Amino acid sequence: MKTISDHTATGFSKSENRPLEDDSEKRVKPRKSSISRRSFLGKSLAVGAGTIGVGLLPSTRTARASGGLTPGDAALLRFAAAAEILEADFWIQYNELGGIQDPEVPGGTGNPLYTAALAVLDEDMDQYIHDNTDDEITHHQFLNAYLVSKGAAPVNLEPFRTLPGSTATGSSGILRLTNLTQLTVDTSWWTRYRDDSHNPDLDPNFAFPQAVPTLGVTQHTAIPRTDADTTDPNFLQAIANTAGFHFATIEQGGTSLYPSEALRATHEEVLRILISIGPTETMHFQTWADKAGNAPPLTAVDPVTGVSVTFPDLDVTDELFKKNLIMPEPCPFLDRSLPICSIIRPTQTQGIAMGVVTFLTNMGLFIGQSPAFFALLTQLAQAADHAKHGRG
Repeated sequence: MKTISDHTATGFSKSENRPLEDDSEKRVKPRKSSISRRSFLGKSLAVGAGTIGVGLLPSTRTARASGGLTPGDAALLRFAAAAEILEADFWIQYNELGGIQDPEVPGGTGNPLYTAALAVLDEDMDQYIHDNTDDEITHHQFLNAYLVSKGAAPVNLEPFRTLPGSTATGSSGILRLTNLTQLTVDTSWWTRYRDDSHNPDLDPNFAFPQAVPTLGVTQHTAIPRTDADTTDPNFLQAIANTAGFHFATIEQGGTSLYPSEALRATHEEVLRILISIGPTETMHFQTWADKAGNAPPLTAVDPVTGVSVTFPDLDVTDELFKKNLIMPEPCPFLDRSLPICSIIRPTQTQGIAMGVVTFLTNMGLFIGQSPAFFALLTQLAQAADHAKHGRG
C-alpha cells in the first residue's frame, strides 16, 4: 500500500456493459453563446504565444504596468490559468468518450460502452462530466482574458500539445497536453475528509489511508486506450472506476489551491477572482466524491500491462471509509486548543504551486511531456509561490 506523507498546502504529496438508451438530447444544457469556445480559445492562446508559450515569463516592468496587477497577483493568476488549461485538456478527453458532446463542449462522438460503465457510478455521469469540462474551459479562458485586459501575458501551452490520446471509438484523435492512460491515483483525500483528528496543515507527516490502495501504485488507465479495452466488461468497469476516483482526486486539489492562492493575493479584484472560482472546484469535488463511492467492488487485470487493480466495497460502517459521508467532517484547525471545525483542508500556502506541479507529475498525468514543458510549469509555479500579500 502506498502511503502519502509530507503533505503540501494543496493536499498533494511533494514526494511523488450494456449501452444505455441514448437520452443525451433530453439532458443537454442550453447553449450559452453563439461564440465558439474553440474559436475564442485560439484567440486567447495566440495572444501569449510569443511571451510565455516557450517558457519565458514577462518582465517585472511589464507586470507592474499591467492595470494595477502586482507581479505577484499576475503570477498567481497565470499559474491558475495554466492549471485550468491542463484540467480542461483531460476533461475534454473524458467528455469525448463519456460525456455529452454539443456546441458547448465540442469534440469527439462518445463511446457508448465506456459511457455505460461510467453510468454504473451514476446515471447522470455524462451530464456531470460535460458540465465539469465546460467549467474548466471557461475558467482558463476567463483567467487568460483577464490577464490580457490588464496588460499582462497570458499562458499558452499549445506548443506542448504533443501527446497521443485514446484511439477508441468516440475520441477526436487530436494531440493532448495530458496523459490519462498511465495514472497513479492518490485516494487519500477519501479518509482525509472523514478524519476528525488530523489535518495535513497541522499533521504534515500523517499518512491518511488510501480508499483504493492499488490505484496508488503502478499505472492505470482511466479511459479506454483502444476499442480492445472495451471488450471485457469487467476490465472496462475497472477503467470507469479509475476515472471516477481520478475525477475527485483532481478536484480536491483545486479545492485547496484557490483559497491557498487567495491568501497571497494583493489586489481586491484578484482576490475576488480566486475566491469566486475556488468554490466551484469544491462543488466538483463533492459531486465526484459522492459518485466515486458507487464504484462497484471488483478486481481486474490490465490485459496490456498485466497490472492488477482492486476496488474494495466501501459500503461499510467504518467512518474513515463509509461511502455516504461526503460532507467534510470537522477536524483540528489553526490550533489544537480550538474546537474542531468543518473546513477545506489543507489551506497552508507555503509551496502551494510547486506542490501542485509535483503532485500532478507524480500522478503520471504528464508522462511523455518534454523537458521544456516541465521547465515552464516549474517557472510558473515558482513565480506564484513567490507572491506575497501586499508585496508589489
